[in-house]
Amino acid sequence: MKHPKYNYRSESSLQLYEFISEGPKGLVKKMVIYTETTTENVYNLGFGDYDDSTNGINDLSVTNNGDSLKVLARVASTLYAFTERHSSAWILATGSTSVRTRLHRMGITNNLIEIEDDFIIVGYTKNQEWEKFVVGEDYEAFLLTKKRKN
Repeated sequence: MKHPKYNYRSESSLQLYEFISEGPKGLVKKMVIYTETTTENVYNLGFGDYDDSTNGINDLSVTNNGDSLKVLARVASTLYAFTERHSSAWILATGSTSVRTRLHRMGITNNLIEIEDDFIIVGYTKNQEWEKFVVGEDYEAFLLTKKRKN
């Protein structure tokens, strides 16, 4: 995504990323984590505010720090870093609520041309089928993988 991004830190496996959101609500630590699922080579993308009490992600928090495009651009950039290391991985993304899943769909739609340059992306329909992502369709989840360059 060609939007300004926050700098991030990551550990060596490139599965955990941390960055700071800056805005009217102050400095808010954000985390992105890629965790293996029970399906081989499929990783879940988790994202949210860092929660001191659990030492993990709170994916239900609402920050409203006025920097959503910058945050989204940073999360998207972790996909590039992660798939550079895990080139055949499929990434599963869904919102923690239906509203957040809709926001993910809008973010994908708004950046689809750029996304499709580098990734294959499919959506999970209410009919419980995976299909190539179609603008305007309602999806419950998304899967993407890095395109293989010849």
